[in-house]
Amino acid sequence: MATQDDLKRIAAQKAVDFVPENEYIGIGTGSTVNCFIEALAASGKRIKGAVSTSQATSELLAKFEIPEIRLSDVLGLPVYIDGADEVNHTLQMIKGGGGALLAEKIVASASERFICIADESKYVSRLGKFPLPVEVIPHARSLVSRQLLKLGGEPELRIGFTTASGHEIVDVHGLTINEPLTLEDTINKIPGVVENGLFARHPAHVLVLGKTGGAEVIQIGSL
Repeated sequence: MATQDDLKRIAAQKAVDFVPENEYIGIGTGSTVNCFIEALAASGKRIKGAVSTSQATSELLAKFEIPEIRLSDVLGLPVYIDGADEVNHTLQMIKGGGGALLAEKIVASASERFICIADESKYVSRLGKFPLPVEVIPHARSLVSRQLLKLGGEPELRIGFTTASGHEIVDVHGLTINEPLTLEDTINKIPGVVENGLFARHPAHVLVLGKTGGAEVIQIGSL
């Protein structure tokens, strides 16, 4: 019986196929991404370097001697590889469980293709079982939380956590997410919100799903 970690590795190894050689790529954050970095290093496939979205990713890139560059040093990226806390059947996602959602959304938007890697437990028909992370300016947290309550959510401060940009994360439980794109835009219009973890405006182009029988590749154009 394959474990969840086994399924993450299956997806991560398959994702290496989508990495172009001799190019710069974007790399996200999280346990599945860690598996991808290890698989990329073991593959022998050579890239020019990677744009990282977190300190943890940067440290693993350094461990495997993969050069790191800043996003401002390149005009764009051919691919961005990252995981998801949830991904629906149109490849919209909830991300940000690791708190790097702002950097992840920035790098994803600068990339031609977003390759999402996940184990099959993350593939859902409707988003919202996983709490939605919302990055907020600290002194506006109470104001933002009141507005999130009006949207039907139950906001909870992520205690003891500060993002790389010095902001706080409010995790919103219980949201009914029937229209992810509309909700993403609505939340981002609340004064004091920096960004939220709905990736509906920038969904994945390809989902590599780790399953017991192997990796399944789902492309948005084929849905």
